[in-house]
Amino acid sequence: MDRRKSIQTIIMGAGASALMFHGCKTDTDMDVPVASDNNAYFGRTPEELERIEKLKAIQLFNEHEMETITLLSTIILPPKEPHGGPIEAEVPEFIEFIAKDIPELELTLKGGLMWLDHQCNVLFDQEFKTASVDQQKQILDTIAFQDVEIPLDEQPLEIQFFALMRNLTVTGYYTSKVGIADLGYKGNQPNIWDGVPQDVLDQHGVAYDPEWIAKCVDQSKRNEIAEWDENGNLLT
Repeated sequence: MDRRKSIQTIIMGAGASALMFHGCKTDTDMDVPVASDNNAYFGRTPEELERIEKLKAIQLFNEHEMETITLLSTIILPPKEPHGGPIEAEVPEFIEFIAKDIPELELTLKGGLMWLDHQCNVLFDQEFKTASVDQQKQILDTIAFQDVEIPLDEQPLEIQFFALMRNLTVTGYYTSKVGIADLGYKGNQPNIWDGVPQDVLDQHGVAYDPEWIAKCVDQSKRNEIAEWDENGNLLT
């Protein structure tokens, strides 16, 4: 499934436990099918592609719930220039897909959304999404800080809900193209290596073989493919 693995340790804190306590199911007896060539989901097996399309066809959250999820994700992770925020990264869509892919999350998410509206109605006589930012944050401040002495799955639903939403929002954002651009992560890039620095070599009383240096650390030939003789000796 797209963007299932995170690249940032930021998601491994308290929020990550919101997913963990729901459990993880595996099937060790499953045969590994041949990968598909589908360009939209490169590397997916036919079975995975079928499941993706099936899940995409399901509408889990209604319009009101999606609007609340969208709003809440931007409160958790406010957008910033130049890359944007959760909306630009399609975090709400990511959250809905994950909730469909992991049915155990549905009760927590839907129950938490209902709790937000109920609490906002009690305190401010309106739905959460129409309340002011200060009113929204006043409600969220009551559920954003869990008691670390109590296992998350033993805490109130609203606490579990916010921890899960926070985890999904950060995970969805920082595993998206937008989030990766925001991090400035460029991945592996080629560079020039001239060997161990001379002062380090001197410190340990060692030196490179001049013949080896001439063959292996000549940056003018860095794009040439090395050749070896039949005995495994480097020629060029």
